[in-house]
Amino acid sequence: MSQKYKATGIILKGSSIKESDRLVTILTAEYGLIRAVAPGAKKHKSRLRGRTELFVINELLIIKGRSLDKLIQADTIYTYPGLSRDLGKLAAAQYLAELSLYLAVDEQPQPELYEILNKHLRRIETFEPNESIYPYLAQAVFHLVAIAGLTPQVFNCCLSGQPIITNISSSQWRVGFSFESGGIIDLGAFKAAQQKKQENQADDLEEPNNDRIPHINHRINGIELAILQELNRNSLLSLPYLSFTENEIAYFDLDLAWIRVEKILREYIQYHIGKTIRSATLVDNLYVEF
Repeated sequence: MSQKYKATGIILKGSSIKESDRLVTILTAEYGLIRAVAPGAKKHKSRLRGRTELFVINELLIIKGRSLDKLIQADTIYTYPGLSRDLGKLAAAQYLAELSLYLAVDEQPQPELYEILNKHLRRIETFEPNESIYPYLAQAVFHLVAIAGLTPQVFNCCLSGQPIITNISSSQWRVGFSFESGGIIDLGAFKAAQQKKQENQADDLEEPNNDRIPHINHRINGIELAILQELNRNSLLSLPYLSFTENEIAYFDLDLAWIRVEKILREYIQYHIGKTIRSATLVDNLYVEF
């Protein structure tokens, strides 16, 4: 990286530093995460003042520093006005920004993460007030997790490797979801693995079988699994309907299913990154009616 360099990036985090400066964390396609000081950005007449606010996309000119880089020029490309005018949308955007900060790598090209985050911020910016935010968040989290190489297995059992055929006509049908195994587990295969381990231990008391059976964190129903299996798509338009007939979804609350799916994915990624997504709590407070 040269002493002075250019990048296009979105402001994901900002804080005060010294009396009038601002420290910003920027996600760029060219260099991944960059942390830079914006000198004088807190001053009322500073050209950097509005350009270093959250979710502003700029063409940047930056000077490389020993510990922190210095932002010397920012030309705004887009500001996501729809996010700043709606507290719920802003909270959802902060959720995705926080997750992206955890997944991003410093000073490494990450064009896919940059593009996916902006794609989902645009969707959240334009979603209608009468819609549920959770389909948008669930698919965004799924896509971001995929970039990190942590895509959950939602078609085959993590224990047996066999395909699982989703049953959306029965309210009693369930399949396990294991964070440790990285996806779904057929409950029949899970029970068989438990029985086999018990039998092996009974047959050889001196050398017990130490094969670990993964913990099942959630038991999910047919419509929740069907939703998970659709999240890898690029389009969100078909997701709320999933081509179900009225009879097939008679047993289920579709809005509740979306909330459950998003929370399972949230817990799944928190398990793997070892961090809590704090912004998600505000989303729940704003959108979930208790």
